[in-house]
Amino acid sequence: MTGKKGWGTTVAGWFIERDGETEQADATEVGTGELDVAPALDSYTAPSPTQGVFQTAPPPAAGGQVDFEAVFEAAGVGEEARQRVAKTVELLRSLPAGTDAAVKKQIVEASLKAFGVPIEQIIEAGVEEIQALDGYIRNGAADSEKLMQESDARIKHYEEEIKNIRNVMQQSVAELQSVVKVCNDKKLEVQQVLEFFGQDRVARVVKESPKLHDPSSPPDAPAS
Repeated sequence: MTGKKGWGTTVAGWFIERDGETEQADATEVGTGELDVAPALDSYTAPSPTQGVFQTAPPPAAGGQVDFEAVFEAAGVGEEARQRVAKTVELLRSLPAGTDAAVKKQIVEASLKAFGVPIEQIIEAGVEEIQALDGYIRNGAADSEKLMQESDARIKHYEEEIKNIRNVMQQSVAELQSVVKVCNDKKLEVQQVLEFFGQDRVARVVKESPKLHDPSSPPDAPAS
């Protein structure tokens, strides 16, 4: 059969493409091999039906860690169904590395039949779990995108506020420089009058007057 779709285009694109995946990929490869290429996070910000799979609010990821059982439970995946998938995963992992895919399939199917577990129910539960995980990622991506937008708006607000504060500071410095100049100009104007009467006479008046302070004297100690 030609034109078979890879995992990445199966079931609304919830499955992850593996590097080098061929048209002959089948369900026995699920849970084996290394994940080489993951979809970009941006691809999860688009709305998806999987975002509405949760019956109750799933727990937030703490420190990037996920409570998978709680996520699956929030999505309505029953405990029995979760155990079926977990047992199948354990069974796949217990097989020797390098076992032929066809042999793997025979062993797994025979074991599941011995346990009385319908394969269709395992498939259904597995897809439910993938659906829940995809929804969890997409909800997290949407929340992250919202946080980024809000944070960006706050940063721009604070940057504008910092800019305004700097403008106020610069204006204050400019005003102080203007005050210093005009006051010094006025001091020179008054100083001409004092110089007319002579330095000695001015010094004597300053010393004798209770209103005046000798600038060369130390400042008075503050009252206790």
